[in-house]
Amino acid sequence: MVVNERIFSSVTNLAFLQFEVAWPEMISPCHWEDASIIMQLGFLAILLLSCITNNLDYFSKIRKNPRDVEKYPIDGKYGLSYRISIVCSVLILITQVVMLLTWQHSRCGSEVSVLSSRMMQVISWTITLIVLYRIRSRKHLKFPWILRFWWTSSFLLCLVRVMIDAHCLVINHDQLGLQEYDDMINLVASACLLILSIRGKAAVTLSTTEDDIVAPLLNGKSDKSSEVKRDNPYGKATFIQLVTFSWLNPLFEFGFKKPLDQDEVPDVDIKDSAAFLSQDFDQCLKHIKERDGSDIPSLYKAMYIFARKKAAINALFAITNAGASYVGPYLINYFVEFLNEKKFRSLGSGYLLVLGFLGAKLVETIAQRQWIFGARQLGLRLRAALISQIYKKGLILSSQSRQSRSSGEIINFMSVDVQRITDFIWYLNTVWMLPVQISLAIFILHMNLGNGAVVGLAATLTVMAGNIPLTRIQKRYQTKIMDAKDNRMKSTSEVLRHMKTLKLQAWDSHYLLKLIDLRKIEHNWLWKSLRLSALTAFIFWGSPTFISVITFGGCVLMGIPLTAGRVLSALATFRMLQDPIFNLPDLLNVIAQGKVSVDRISSYLQEDEIKSGAVEFVPSNETEHHVEIDGGVFSWDMEQGGNPTLDHIQLKVKKGMKVAICGTVGSGKSSLLACILGEMHKLSGTVKVSGDKAYVPQSPWILTGDIRENILFGKPYESDKYNRTIEACALEKDFELFAAGDLTEIGERGINMSGGQKQRIQIARAVYQDAEIYLLDDPFSAVDAHTGSQLFKDCLMGILKDKTILYVTHQVEFLPAADLILVMQNGKIAQAGTFDELLKQNIGFEVLVGAHSDALESVMTMESSSRTTEFAAVENEIDADGNINQEFPHTKQDSEHNLSIEITERDGRLVQDEEREKGSIGREVYMAYLTTVKGGVLVPIIIFAQSSFQVLQVLSNYWMAWACPTGDDELVDGMDFILLVYTLLAVGSAFCVLLRASLVAIAGLRTAEKLFSNMLNSVLRAPMAFFDSTPTGRILNRVSTDQSVLDLEMANKLGWCAFSIIQLLGTIAVMSQVAWEVFVIFIPVTAICIWYQRYYIPTARELARLAGIERAPILHHFAESLTGAATIRAFDQQERFTYANLCLIDNHSRPWFHNVSAMEWLSFRLNQLANFVFAFSLLLLVTLPEGVINPSIAGLAVTYGINLNVQQASVIWNICNAENKMISVERILQYSNLTSEAPLIIEDSRPPSNWPDFGTICFTNLQIRYAEHLPSVLKNITCTFPGRKKVGVVGRTGSGKSTLIQAIFRVVEAREGSIVIDDADISKIGLHDLRSRLSIIPQDPTMFEGTIRGNLDPLEQHSDNQIWEALDKCQLGDIVRQKPDKLESAVVENGENWSVGQRQLFCLGRALLKKSSILVLDEATASVDSATDGAIQKIISQEFQDRTVVTIAHRIHTVIDSDLVLVLSDGRIAEYDSPAKLLERENSFFSKLIKEYSMRSHGFNGVPKLQH
Repeated sequence: MVVNERIFSSVTNLAFLQFEVAWPEMISPCHWEDASIIMQLGFLAILLLSCITNNLDYFSKIRKNPRDVEKYPIDGKYGLSYRISIVCSVLILITQVVMLLTWQHSRCGSEVSVLSSRMMQVISWTITLIVLYRIRSRKHLKFPWILRFWWTSSFLLCLVRVMIDAHCLVINHDQLGLQEYDDMINLVASACLLILSIRGKAAVTLSTTEDDIVAPLLNGKSDKSSEVKRDNPYGKATFIQLVTFSWLNPLFEFGFKKPLDQDEVPDVDIKDSAAFLSQDFDQCLKHIKERDGSDIPSLYKAMYIFARKKAAINALFAITNAGASYVGPYLINYFVEFLNEKKFRSLGSGYLLVLGFLGAKLVETIAQRQWIFGARQLGLRLRAALISQIYKKGLILSSQSRQSRSSGEIINFMSVDVQRITDFIWYLNTVWMLPVQISLAIFILHMNLGNGAVVGLAATLTVMAGNIPLTRIQKRYQTKIMDAKDNRMKSTSEVLRHMKTLKLQAWDSHYLLKLIDLRKIEHNWLWKSLRLSALTAFIFWGSPTFISVITFGGCVLMGIPLTAGRVLSALATFRMLQDPIFNLPDLLNVIAQGKVSVDRISSYLQEDEIKSGAVEFVPSNETEHHVEIDGGVFSWDMEQGGNPTLDHIQLKVKKGMKVAICGTVGSGKSSLLACILGEMHKLSGTVKVSGDKAYVPQSPWILTGDIRENILFGKPYESDKYNRTIEACALEKDFELFAAGDLTEIGERGINMSGGQKQRIQIARAVYQDAEIYLLDDPFSAVDAHTGSQLFKDCLMGILKDKTILYVTHQVEFLPAADLILVMQNGKIAQAGTFDELLKQNIGFEVLVGAHSDALESVMTMESSSRTTEFAAVENEIDADGNINQEFPHTKQDSEHNLSIEITERDGRLVQDEEREKGSIGREVYMAYLTTVKGGVLVPIIIFAQSSFQVLQVLSNYWMAWACPTGDDELVDGMDFILLVYTLLAVGSAFCVLLRASLVAIAGLRTAEKLFSNMLNSVLRAPMAFFDSTPTGRILNRVSTDQSVLDLEMANKLGWCAFSIIQLLGTIAVMSQVAWEVFVIFIPVTAICIWYQRYYIPTARELARLAGIERAPILHHFAESLTGAATIRAFDQQERFTYANLCLIDNHSRPWFHNVSAMEWLSFRLNQLANFVFAFSLLLLVTLPEGVINPSIAGLAVTYGINLNVQQASVIWNICNAENKMISVERILQYSNLTSEAPLIIEDSRPPSNWPDFGTICFTNLQIRYAEHLPSVLKNITCTFPGRKKVGVVGRTGSGKSTLIQAIFRVVEAREGSIVIDDADISKIGLHDLRSRLSIIPQDPTMFEGTIRGNLDPLEQHSDNQIWEALDKCQLGDIVRQKPDKLESAVVENGENWSVGQRQLFCLGRALLKKSSILVLDEATASVDSATDGAIQKIISQEFQDRTVVTIAHRIHTVIDSDLVLVLSDGRIAEYDSPAKLLERENSFFSKLIKEYSMRSHGFNGVPKLQH
């Protein structure tokens, strides 16, 4: 007894030492009564003044205008806030009346003060109720400010009152009396009123008003929100719903019943919508520009101004959370003391401690949920704002800026860098929490351990400081990883874009190895980064034990006694400290990554833009010219020291003129149009344009979507105008053949349309715009002779006859009709005039015409030698079969890849919506991930290592609690041994973490590597049909974002699931060992938790999947917009495309926002359940009789129990998080098992090394269809292309020409029949053996980023001499020699720094180097002028004279010299013979084609010219 009394007195002296001196002066019960009276008198005085002024105003208004006073709403419903205010006020009034009636004595000596205070309280709360009634009668929308001030003051009074009660109870060991209960009720009620006063709204909803002006105030939203059809529960949520996240309940109910679809996800709030945020960010940038007076505003400052308000609110919640989390460790010492001295203490003081623990936990969990949610919301806002900035910048990048950055790199800004900045926003709150957490920890340690806290602080700072060099190294690794990833993504997107070329040239294996090499570089940096992360994990998991060993060691040396209570309080504090220390490396890492990303985006946003002032717009009434260039000097390269691209350009184009632009390849034809569009950098001179423009680029730019959308291009649909347009552009026949007509969906980059159709859709787009000036860049190159002449006649000379047109052309037959012809040479206008004038000038124009005439002559000669006939008008050539148009019906669309027949089966859709799994992620996905490396043998080792860590941690803490004395006995002698055992256990646990972290890093990276390799091989071996129907964005999304998750996150996320479960089990074991009764409540609560998780998962999983799927369209739309930026600018459509981007951002924000909200919904509920369990276990410990439990071990249970809510939430959080991240694994596995093409090499049937020697191609009963249920595209083709002969293949668009070529290369497989080349059936040999022995010059010339040498000879099989020889033969030798780097000269993405014609010549160079026995030309000279075309034909006839050459041609003269001509119609052979034989038959298809060609060439000379 004596010992206990001594301990008890010393404890009270210690614990409340700091209060004893200051208590009487600072805050005594009497002072409280006095303060209460003063505050209430103030309230009543202000209220009286307020009443007088209001009544004076009221009477004066009646005098002026009696009607004004009656303008109140007629009917009102009282909201929840109003009802709560009434209930709380009544409750407080009742308690005050009870206190007054039952008053006997007080802790304050002055009875007058106490009675006065009580009476004033009753009066004040009665008046409060009267004021509330007045609000009801007046229908106020907000509580009056005086009332809100009074409620805030009364809350503070009640809080102080409860603190005084608690102090007196603990000091005097009193029982809880009526006054204490009253004070607690008052505190709860006034806390509710405090919340209402902060919110301010009385929430009185008004149903009808006499004055409509009130309506917009009630809606609270701008007109924009009225356009939104979906519901927005977040925007309408009440205060309680916002705290508990119950505004999500309807979504969960819906999502639990059936998998959610995108349309069922509610809208984001107006303040979270992309349009609002984009505008807001623009305002921030504008504000900084004005404030700093600089042209380039700082992105950091803009982000600060944009985010500061929301960030400040989040910071407030974060600091509250940090502060509340340390109340538990602070109270543990008192709790252990209470258990020690139970017989001397009332149960009331124990319950008060429990209430303290629980109250702190409630505040902590609510604040934590709010700051995490707020941070996520702020991240969403910043992401939407940045993506819209990046997009808008992409539309106005100058040509040079565009060439300096690849599409992949720019898309990475949007996908990866923006995500990193979003992550940083989440970590930002840790910055405010760290100092609060460390300060409170040191304060608590100082209270318990005195100067030992200084040692603890030193140890903490040492650990933190040791982390800084590690973070620096990690930052460097992160930068390297990003660079390596950029390079890999750049190459991957290029490979996917040009997949057809790679397959046809048999380069796919080479490029696969190239991608694998790039991945190896990335892998090396990833491994270094993960290795460092494992070391960091070791340091920081070991940090609490390290700090505690140092601190306790310091205490022993200083002679500070270590009691169980102090040790447990310190241990709880160290566990709390683990969080800030653990977050510090992450924080520094994220800051480093965020800074790198902000700098990258900032440098991109500062890139050079298209100069808006390059072109001057003149009103049409002020000039007679539509286009005027005076002394124009233009360059693509701003810093170019050499010659400008265009020099001394003088041009005046009157309204309605037709201007033709011709010239050799690379002479500056396209550049001339570009300078009129304002795309080039103007060095000097002026460009004036009067009227709106329409532009048709040389390489067709087609948007994913249906054909009609592409033609309308943002204009409203007018049926008459639309029908006239498609008729003039010869598209009617094509539309008839699609099941969905013009609503047929076009694949990515127009992949399921032939070159001719894409070009005509482009022309139709321009025509429909009904502009005044038309700029057409070689619009006829991709269409056949008949369609070309029809387009010229119906479109340029028909529907556009009154428009001003500048058209680039290589077809000389379209020149005579022009009012002005410009001949370009070396970037200058060498000649200008009409056709006849130029022919007379005799300076060079005749070379072009001569080349054309030679070609025409060869046709004439061939025709006249076959038979003598006059050219009669085509219209008269109608025989029994009908006219030509009927003889060559537009058959089912034979596109480049022939998918359109498949389209008809899918209601006009080629690109299907991205497949998404529904329901839970299958166990097989988890198993596939876990067993990828060594069959999953590392998994049990990792779990064992973590379990060992947990067991050793518990043992070390148990040891300290058990071995340390409960009282103040100075066991200094034994402390050395106690500390030694503790240290050994702690060190052992830390090494378990090192083992676990290292194994997780190894297993995670190896798994990521294996899955990446499987996916890459699977995708690159997929047939062409897969690439035609899969947008590149979808594949890129998997190899970038999803792969990043696998590389850096997935293993840790899965690991954390196991680790957090092991931690939770450890905590439960400790708690149940003390009081097994905890299980009574723990089991049902766990069941509720599991039910909540099951209820949550279906909705959250679908939201995560939808968010993943909705991310790809943003990137895809951006990639398309970047490619067609020049067209978008030419049509002035930036605004429409920007709006489309904002809509796509919102589509992604909706599921993403609701997904993160759903996580908080679940976490909030689990936290409260955990708090309930914790409070129950504390009540048990308080209530159990003395002697049943050891106070030290009970204290240990509390130490662990404090973290119960965090641990339980983290288990569920980690499981849900891992499942969300597992979706990335699921998506990668989807693309790891794609249907593959035939094998590349079949060892048993490899052809001889000299195959094909002769080059004979035999088709036998060849039938090709694209799916079993679809009709054949090629029907019973049986013929032989003899070896070493020239064979021409002709036919209308869609007759099956390209399919035949694809069949030779096995891009499509024959369903029936066979193709035999030199006695080898091509279906029996490997694809690589086949394709590598054939050569093709494709219709779309493809060049890869890199060097000229790399483009001509990627496999590095040829010497420099051979390459130069090939370049000379294809007329590029001189151009390349002029370049300083010769063969190492750069080729930018898509070969954009070379003209289309030059790219075509490079493709010819490849064929010349390959020297195959069989060469296929697919419209190979479509993009070159007649002179170059003639030269190419000459080279081909010379170089390939003893080879088989198969030519598909639109220009008839390219096949007229052939040995044989194959005419296809509707997938069948219409004719197959020598040209001479075919021309002998007057009604043969070939004769009619020849006739058309010559008619067109002669006929356009006679097209009447427009008079000016």
